[in-house]
Amino acid sequence: MQTIDWIVLAGTLLFIVLYGTWKTRGSKNVQDYIRGGNEAKWWTIGLSVMATQASAITFLSTPGQAFHSGMGFVQFYFGLPIAMVIICMVFIPLYHKLNVYTAYEYLESRFDLKTRSLTAILFLIQRGLAAGITIFAPAIILSAVLGWDLTTLNVIIGILVIIYTVSGGTKAVSVTQKQQMAIIFTGMFIAFFLIISYLPEGVTFSKALDIAGASGKMEILDFSFNLDNRYTFWSGIIGGTFLALSYFGTDQSQVQRYLSGKSIKESQLGLLFNGLLKVPMQFFILLVGVMVFVFYQFNSSPLNFNPKAKEAILNSEYVEEYENLEGQLLKVNNLKETSIQNYLTDSENTIHKTAIQELNNKDKKIRDKAKELIKKANPEIETNDKDYVFIHFILNNLPRGLIGLLLAVILSAAMSSTASELNALASTTAIDLYKRNIKEEKTEKHYVQASKFFTLVWGILAILVACFANLFDNLIQLVNIIGSIFYGNVLGIFLLAFFIKFVHSNATFIAALITQVIVILGWYYDWMPYLWLNLFGCVLVMAIAMIIQPMIGSNSKISS
Repeated sequence: MQTIDWIVLAGTLLFIVLYGTWKTRGSKNVQDYIRGGNEAKWWTIGLSVMATQASAITFLSTPGQAFHSGMGFVQFYFGLPIAMVIICMVFIPLYHKLNVYTAYEYLESRFDLKTRSLTAILFLIQRGLAAGITIFAPAIILSAVLGWDLTTLNVIIGILVIIYTVSGGTKAVSVTQKQQMAIIFTGMFIAFFLIISYLPEGVTFSKALDIAGASGKMEILDFSFNLDNRYTFWSGIIGGTFLALSYFGTDQSQVQRYLSGKSIKESQLGLLFNGLLKVPMQFFILLVGVMVFVFYQFNSSPLNFNPKAKEAILNSEYVEEYENLEGQLLKVNNLKETSIQNYLTDSENTIHKTAIQELNNKDKKIRDKAKELIKKANPEIETNDKDYVFIHFILNNLPRGLIGLLLAVILSAAMSSTASELNALASTTAIDLYKRNIKEEKTEKHYVQASKFFTLVWGILAILVACFANLFDNLIQLVNIIGSIFYGNVLGIFLLAFFIKFVHSNATFIAALITQVIVILGWYYDWMPYLWLNLFGCVLVMAIAMIIQPMIGSNSKISS
């Protein structure tokens, strides 16, 4: 990185922190601090909702996901627009009517305090873990760039977010997220057009799509019912709808975004705006990853994109074997480039397409062998390099200044989602646990101070989680797996509250405890792809509650 990159990166991040702190100074009551004074317009809500979900993981992992597996991951988001419509029709009017600060307040009026507290605690567990991962993701990037240790970076990123989130609460999160989304969209569009411009002369965007298609990267829809396929049309429409319903309808980090709306209509328009834009946005980010793949068909790429992997090999006895694999990969890439040129000249001839696919398979086998060597050299090194693909391209191919901008994009995304999560974690802790269980009356100022204190506490906990986190199969999948383990159960509790009136609190409470244990076991023993856990947990808690309700009777009490 050059001086200009550091100036762009530091200037962008400082602007966000200082702007958020200055713009929202002086929140005097809970209404201002937690619901932003109910002043947000629909476009602020829409961008804030989108920015909360679009963490650094989105811009790190999604291009890498497309690079390795193609566009099929977009099916994950197919259920989101459906969920937005349902939430606009059912959830938003109810939350506004009850004038709640958190989603879980409603559960006490419908059930009782213990059910409200349990649901809030389930949220706090999964969102607290996710907040740590959203800090950890950009720390990986800067660790690769600067050579700093991850712990130092986790602390720096966490502190930057804590400063303006503690200061301004919900309004600070919302006003900064508009700036962050502007930076994010600008950076990603610039990166996309630069990738296209870097392709060889004569390889247009349409031809790049042809190359990606011949390599199996443009297979968007999978209508199979095979549960071994993680991403299919059906898992996206069904499992994705239930995940989105849970996330946007019951997760306080999202609910808090649209509870800050000036009216029901503003909140509904904001969510519909998100529903319309989210799938195209994810499609575009995946397309960026596919274009990076096409770029590397004409340019050399490392055997493994994780820079620590090569470092581990160079300090081991496996250097010669690794260099031999690098030579094999270079030969395969040269043959592949020739096959691609032949395919572009005569795309009707299936021989060329078959040759590209065979060479891609050889490419994958060579990279798999390299991973085995890396593991032998150092078992501690993460060989799965999906999260490093896009950052490798940025650092090695973008011009000066734009490297700083793209790093600012990823860090802005991290800060926006982490700020939303800390804000929601603090609000839920303050309103659902602290305020509800404290006996004596306290002033508005006291609860604002308590919310700020809980924001600080959750920020510190998120930094600690980040410091102990490790790369999973793919960071974006890890966040969604954590959510899927808890979200189905939480959504089922809310659906029982909304629609199944004969089920009372004790049956719901018992069913929720049983369901959470079963879902965790289902994930641990890999009963099904994780997206289906959302549907499984939702249906299970509702079924158990309806079955045991007649057994325990409406007057049976459990101590809360």
